[in-house]
Amino acid sequence: MKVAIYGQYYQNSTEPIIKDIFLFFKSNNVEMVIEENFLKMLYEKELIEKEYNTFSPSTSLDDSFEMLISIGGDGTLLRAATLVRNSGVPILGINAGRLGFLATVQKENIDSFLQFVIEKNYTTSERTLLSLTCEPEIDSIAELNFAMNEVTVSRKDTTSMITVETYLNNEYLNSYWADGLIISTPTGSTGYSLSCGGPLLTPDVKSLVITPIAPHNLTARPLVIPDDTEIKLRVSGREDQYLVSLDSRISSVKNESVLTIKKTDFKIKMVEIPGETFLKTLRNKLLWGEDKRN
Repeated sequence: MKVAIYGQYYQNSTEPIIKDIFLFFKSNNVEMVIEENFLKMLYEKELIEKEYNTFSPSTSLDDSFEMLISIGGDGTLLRAATLVRNSGVPILGINAGRLGFLATVQKENIDSFLQFVIEKNYTTSERTLLSLTCEPEIDSIAELNFAMNEVTVSRKDTTSMITVETYLNNEYLNSYWADGLIISTPTGSTGYSLSCGGPLLTPDVKSLVITPIAPHNLTARPLVIPDDTEIKLRVSGREDQYLVSLDSRISSVKNESVLTIKKTDFKIKMVEIPGETFLKTLRNKLLWGEDKRN
């Protein structure tokens, strides 16, 4: 068995997790291929000494990998998705952060959950992604032009609101006068969109959510639309530029540029370990209370 490993380093929480993962896989004769920047950090922190094969953002993972192990929080897992791209390699998130809707394996359960990996006792959940194209083109996102959580437009270098002219399948919807607008996948519905009043969607729902950020239009509310809808945005404001973000990747865009957002033709596979369901995560993370069933 061969796995790819990628992560972020948090001194107080990551070191024991890394050691446990490497020890477990080594004792089970699992081949580990490490993302090159992460491996460099592991050497610098003297967490490992052995030499390992590496991969990089420009390296395509293939079907020889059982999965990619992401060590960190949800942000780390979103960056891991840019490494996996359209390869079909599933991602398993090991949570070393505070809040994890995507990185669901907790540090106290690592050995038992990785045993499921060894035994191939897991399922995968396919997650919808969004692609972004811009006219004129944005060089900084031309290659990694997809997002797993959301595509967001927002104001830049100003306290003034922007106007986001919005079309669905070339039909005019609305001009949002707001701090910005979020186009969210079901996966991203537990993130920024939720913080701005958007609804929660289960990962298998075939829908997207349009959520305004602090809208001045009092009647502007989050809108759920079919995920095969093509969305076009034209943004204007007092400044010459505004910001567009794909998950954590941010670029500046000129006013009046046309953004086209639609579902990608590939999905990201998330590893689901027995007992770790989306609804269980909601109960734990949103503090809806413990399961009261006998």
